[in-house]
Amino acid sequence: MPHLVILYTPNLETQTDMSILCRTLADTMLAQRDEAGKQVFPTGGTRVLAYPAAHYAVADGHADYAFVYLNLRMAAGRSGAVKTAVGDALLASAREHFDPLFPKRLLGVTLQIDEAPGQVYDGKHNNLHPLFNP
Repeated sequence: MPHLVILYTPNLETQTDMSILCRTLADTMLAQRDEAGKQVFPTGGTRVLAYPAAHYAVADGHADYAFVYLNLRMAAGRSGAVKTAVGDALLASAREHFDPLFPKRLLGVTLQIDEAPGQVYDGKHNNLHPLFNP
């Protein structure tokens, strides 16, 4: 963790580069610091994944509406101020990415952050963390 998953209407694919958005949002996450100046998210655990919705309905369906839903899932333990700062930074990065589209099309962007305080199971197997934590 953290994992940021992006679901979006596929009508955006010809108008924006979702790979660039993913990299931008990952870099935004990695730049976040807590009150003590410590990196908020571990480099090796940071993931941003984007998926076009195979099927969707947006609003009343009377126009070619577009929608982007970003959901950040992270482990518990960060202060409210840090969570707000992370949310503000991610939303600002997403807005900057999509700002060129707003004059051209109807588009909704939503960001939600969820914590996993009571995980029942959190299995991991990777060799990325040692790469960044020598």
